[in-house]
Amino acid sequence: MRAIETCRTAVLGGHVDQCDHCQQQQISYNSCRNRHCPKCGSLARARWLHQREAELLPVAYFHVVFTLPAAVAALALHNQKVLYDLLFRASMETLLRKARDPKLLGAAIGLFGILHTWGQNLLHHPHLHYVIAGGGLGPDHDRWIDCRPGFFLPVEVLSAFFRDRFLDTLEDLFHRGQLELSGELASLRDPAAFARYLEPLRQSPWVVYAKPPFGGPHQVLEYLGRYTHRVALSNQRLLALQDGHVSFRWKDYRHEQRQRTLTLELDEFIRRFRLHVLPAGFQRIRFGGFLANCHRRAKLALLGPRFAASPSTCRSFRATPFSEQRP
Repeated sequence: MRAIETCRTAVLGGHVDQCDHCQQQQISYNSCRNRHCPKCGSLARARWLHQREAELLPVAYFHVVFTLPAAVAALALHNQKVLYDLLFRASMETLLRKARDPKLLGAAIGLFGILHTWGQNLLHHPHLHYVIAGGGLGPDHDRWIDCRPGFFLPVEVLSAFFRDRFLDTLEDLFHRGQLELSGELASLRDPAAFARYLEPLRQSPWVVYAKPPFGGPHQVLEYLGRYTHRVALSNQRLLALQDGHVSFRWKDYRHEQRQRTLTLELDEFIRRFRLHVLPAGFQRIRFGGFLANCHRRAKLALLGPRFAASPSTCRSFRATPFSEQRP
């Protein structure tokens, strides 16, 4: 918060710019470069998007969102590093394993996920946005298998596997003493109480939402530009600071995404913003499948020439009709 408060002020120092023609001078103060600052990150975002642009394939892209239930989100707020990491691992394993299932797609997919911990009203709402190429490499990596047009994987299958994988690991973390259970969660230190707390979560469906597919690679970049290097809210949503209250715009998704105004006391506004400050060093953007950092370059080198040869259909791979993928 101190970094954001002093960003682009004299506290952080600055430099003097001078025009070579008229000699006019202008003082520019330094940025804090904190990744949570709403004024910083534009340069890092532009560099990151440029790198991703070179990796996009001429295929449809899908957008899948994994959301933690409120009861699990309460645990995550007190165990951010452990449970946000589990959210990544469980959801990515769900996507990669189910995509490899020959009854569903039978392909090794490429994807990356972006962690968001906020809702439009700045309350704690941890969820992951995945951008996924619409297909993948066949078992022998000798052909490209396309997804069914407009359809990636059944969300009911993804939801059930993700829920079970997450809860099994969560229970294991509890028994190994790796969860912080204090304050309002102190009663869950008892194993029987913790088991009762998890039981309803095992019976209810978890929200996995597959949004309509992107129109193409360029639309993917437009989406990413809005969400990759931003935390909680942008300056454009701030409307007023008056009499110790902050007003900002938010979308009410429960009522047809209506634009509304929310006014909070200053302390409450700061409290909500701080909910989304991540642990030091935590990676909120992660890659998997053939886009994993360890072999991304090699896999894209394998795919690139084949797509370039025929960007519309990728004829260098034997395209597999969807009827062959789903008995």
